[in-house]
Amino acid sequence: MRDAAAQLARRRFLTGTGAAAALAFAANLPGTGVAYAAAEADARKITENPFTLGVASGDPLPGSVVLWTRLAPKPYEPGSGMPKARVQVRWEVAYDERFTRLAGRGKADAHPEFNHAVHIEATGLAPDRVYYYRFRAGNWISPVGRTRTAPARGAKNNELRLGVVSCQAYHDGYYTAHRHLAKEDLDVVFHLGDYLYEYPVDAVGGARKYTDRKLPARFNRETVTLEDYRLRYALYKSDPDLQAAHAAHPFIVTWDDHEVENNYADDISENNDPKGEFLLRRAAAYRAYWENQPLRRPQQPHGPDAQLYRRVHFGQLAQFDVLDTRQYRSDQAYGDGWRTPGPESTDPRRTLTGAKQERWLIDGWRSSSALWNVLPQQVTFSERRNATGPGYKLSMDSWDGYPASRERVLKGAEAAGVDNLVVLTGDVHVHYAFDVKRDFKNEKSRTVGVEFVTTSIASGEDGADKPANWGTYMAANPHMKFYNGRRGYVTVTLDREKARADFRTVSAVTKPGAPVVTAGSFVSEAGDPGLKPA
Repeated sequence: MRDAAAQLARRRFLTGTGAAAALAFAANLPGTGVAYAAAEADARKITENPFTLGVASGDPLPGSVVLWTRLAPKPYEPGSGMPKARVQVRWEVAYDERFTRLAGRGKADAHPEFNHAVHIEATGLAPDRVYYYRFRAGNWISPVGRTRTAPARGAKNNELRLGVVSCQAYHDGYYTAHRHLAKEDLDVVFHLGDYLYEYPVDAVGGARKYTDRKLPARFNRETVTLEDYRLRYALYKSDPDLQAAHAAHPFIVTWDDHEVENNYADDISENNDPKGEFLLRRAAAYRAYWENQPLRRPQQPHGPDAQLYRRVHFGQLAQFDVLDTRQYRSDQAYGDGWRTPGPESTDPRRTLTGAKQERWLIDGWRSSSALWNVLPQQVTFSERRNATGPGYKLSMDSWDGYPASRERVLKGAEAAGVDNLVVLTGDVHVHYAFDVKRDFKNEKSRTVGVEFVTTSIASGEDGADKPANWGTYMAANPHMKFYNGRRGYVTVTLDREKARADFRTVSAVTKPGAPVVTAGSFVSEAGDPGLKPA
């Protein structure tokens, strides 16, 4: 009820203040009964390559996958060089890279209202198999993407390989890790947020220090408006390494904070801007996010609200409950930052997920028959003290700032009989591996799951294998089994006996081309949670 009441209050506020622009974002997809741009432009008159942002696929089901592209012959300009009219796009799905055997084809309109983005929910596909896809607009043909459907719900699949990524601040470095990710043998990639950053990007691309190009001045400001966010996505998605990763694997995405603004909490902005003003910004950011991701119709935002949390099944082996820990959370305690825990942070009324999402998660666990229950989400779940002894502080932005919320989730998992819990996390720009304890205040408490935290793709620039606080953190948190501060990603392999995480790192992102290495590998056995070196 609290979540529904909050949404209703937001809608009433926006209506009452005459914020018609925000309410316009609540329109449905084309083809659902709403009139869209009556004029149609002839795609054959597009004179420049409209597929500059590549292709992507996502949210695989046993018989379906989402295919995405956006027409943008001039991606760094407002409107992307497209007419203010709908343009017909043709799509094809094939069994082979040469498209000699088609599995499906169709047509769709790219609408200016959605910045000429196309979301195709391709259906009628076979479970657990690789497909190839492409788009056509006029005489132009897109790059070919590779995707894969999920196994059938009851399939006795024996292995699943995941990629886990997050935090790709363009201005902090090259997406070298994405280039290596594209070459991995994976079934699906989870992007856990901070796909985009709101911060300005200067003419030389920040730490990239371009000498062969000059970025437009319009990128050198913080994103606030819908046009700002659309242009920033164009900058990010024009990166060839990110395009390679999307073309190689289906992605399941969720957001964190920077897709809107640093450390926002529900309708409270970082700097406590007027709520109506911030909700307009959030509506713009949510809309641009949906336009630029391979998401299904239920995830389309309605004004400043969007249901991004969702459940994905991969046969009998794994159930994934993808969370949104930004949109419904209570404000950070004690003004945010690292603080000594106290009555404000431990208040049992506080929530990180919102009551509705929390119930949805626990109810899903109760009905789960999967061997592995995996929780892809944003912020560090396990306790993380910054010092030994009684004077330690905790991050108020992570689950440590919402211990009652974490306790309800752990209690719910216990009551549901979840034996093999795996938490996947991003946000903090370092690799961590944790044993998830039933009671983090008791070192001897039993281990009820494991947490794999992926470092950033680029955020934080090059990093270091052992950050300055490495020794302190390892000593203060005995359930922390691994800590590395380089850039990279995690691959996770689930099978009938174990979950294995390989922490992949690159030595530099401030210059391109660094090789990838495995900095650490850990396993947790099915039915006996707890990390051991692989």
